[in-house]
Amino acid sequence: MDELLQADVSHSTQQRYKGYDRIMGNISWLLIALVALDMKLMPTEGANMPFLAGLLVLLFFYNINARYGALSRRYGAIKIFADLMVFLSFIVAVCWYTGKVTSPFMSLIYLILMATALTQGRRVTYFMAALAVTSYILLASSDFRELNYYLTHIIELFPFMLIAHLGATLAGESETARREVERLSLTDDVTGINNMRNFFLLADIQEKLAKRYIRPFAICMIDADNLKKVNDQYGHFAGTKLIQQVATMITANIRSTDICARYGGDEFVIMFIEGGKEDVLGAVERIVAGMASTPFDFEDQSISTTVSAGVAGYPIDGGDLRTIMANADEAMYVSKRTGKNRLTVFSENMYEESFGKHEHISR
Repeated sequence: MDELLQADVSHSTQQRYKGYDRIMGNISWLLIALVALDMKLMPTEGANMPFLAGLLVLLFFYNINARYGALSRRYGAIKIFADLMVFLSFIVAVCWYTGKVTSPFMSLIYLILMATALTQGRRVTYFMAALAVTSYILLASSDFRELNYYLTHIIELFPFMLIAHLGATLAGESETARREVERLSLTDDVTGINNMRNFFLLADIQEKLAKRYIRPFAICMIDADNLKKVNDQYGHFAGTKLIQQVATMITANIRSTDICARYGGDEFVIMFIEGGKEDVLGAVERIVAGMASTPFDFEDQSISTTVSAGVAGYPIDGGDLRTIMANADEAMYVSKRTGKNRLTVFSENMYEESFGKHEHISR
């Protein structure tokens, strides 16, 4: 896949991690503020003050570098994971100098676990929970105590595991829902192929690549013939089945790298990349012939129908995507007017060739 296409596909992911990065920055400033406030207001052993101050300085400079320095624009899961590891290490170290398992900052580990669940997924969340449990055991076992003390704190480990499990589960459900919403926003709900929003997102990239590397592309406009007749005779559900049949025929006869979309109603558009209009005629002819020879079943009836198609190519028929689409649409209109069930290739004299030199055409 081309570099620009990869950039477009990952754009939404980058935006999401950019938002996560802002959240990590806010968490970092919150940790610094809370520890600084504790040092100011709460009684702390004097010997521990330099260590706490050193931890604050280290986290401060890390956050400055991560948000405003060399790492400021490197958004992604790895950076967020590094942030979370730094925050967990910071909290454990602060707890060591402020009461260990009785430290007022112990509950902040829950914050880290929830942030991990929301940004890293199930496996990393369980890994972070294991680190949190290990850290808790380390803090609890720093001084030798009686058995009941350890049994009590073993019970206190369960909230870490419960928070991690629930957070990972909720995050998984949220990610599934987000992907479904994203899919619905980019695909046509009747046919399952691209909608025009996604078509233009992808096609604009291919247009830029075509202009940069001076290579052709072709646009095909396809319209189902007699949709109104099918609707009137068999009902609108049959018309919907017809539209789905056209989409199925298109996807079966184009490459996975080509881009197709439902243009609206019963009209479709295909962008054939890295090939001129003469190179794609075979594929379009297969679509036209396939529709004519492949009836579809609806309520125990076999319904036959056809499509009309028009093709135009870049750069011979225009200098930009929308011009090529308009010209392909004109060619498709010629197919409709000259008997349907056919393909017309755009050219300056296609009207004369199709209708005769002296016939006046009006739309």
